[in-house]
Amino acid sequence: MNTTFFASVAATGFAVAFLHAALPTHWLPFVLVGRAQKWTTGRTLGVTLLAGLGHVGLTILLGLAVVAAGLVAEPHLGGYFHWIVGGLMAAFGLFYLLRGRHKHATLDGTRKFTSDKAAITALVVLLTLSPCEAFLPYYLAGMEHGLLGFVTLSAVLLTATSAGMLLFTGLSLAGFNRLGLARLEQYEELILGAALIAIGLAVAFLKT
Repeated sequence: MNTTFFASVAATGFAVAFLHAALPTHWLPFVLVGRAQKWTTGRTLGVTLLAGLGHVGLTILLGLAVVAAGLVAEPHLGGYFHWIVGGLMAAFGLFYLLRGRHKHATLDGTRKFTSDKAAITALVVLLTLSPCEAFLPYYLAGMEHGLLGFVTLSAVLLTATSAGMLLFTGLSLAGFNRLGLARLEQYEELILGAALIAIGLAVAFLKT
């Protein structure tokens, strides 16, 4: 896989991660809990970032496991490996297209917690345990670039997720309540599925 193609993989991965972070489940609970706990904007954004780091951290660990499995399998598959990777990505994309509504762990933000510690713990744990599984196939797509590719894709995931969560949390706190982002949940799987299928086909047929 050449550098130009890897750049397109990274760019598509950024879009997928940012879209995932734009879903209300990734920022609305922080806004609601922050208001219930009477947090300052800075504190709410800080908790949002902390939860985002947990979310990304678990995704990166899972990505490491995916790459490790790929490295073990690749010597036994030889020239068929890129076809298998591409096929898996396309199959994963098809799964998204066919699956119904994407389910996330959610939190009733109207609940008043007994303490800030309880509120922060709940927010961080719930989001951490809901990794961005849609990004995992991108680690396989960039596997041939080794450690540098893995670190680059992890940085892309971290940047896109943090930017998305902080941006939409901040906008909501600033009073932009009519963002219409809840509609993304209707189209998220179609967009993610199409992106994964496109990258999967490119990995299978355009490898150089």
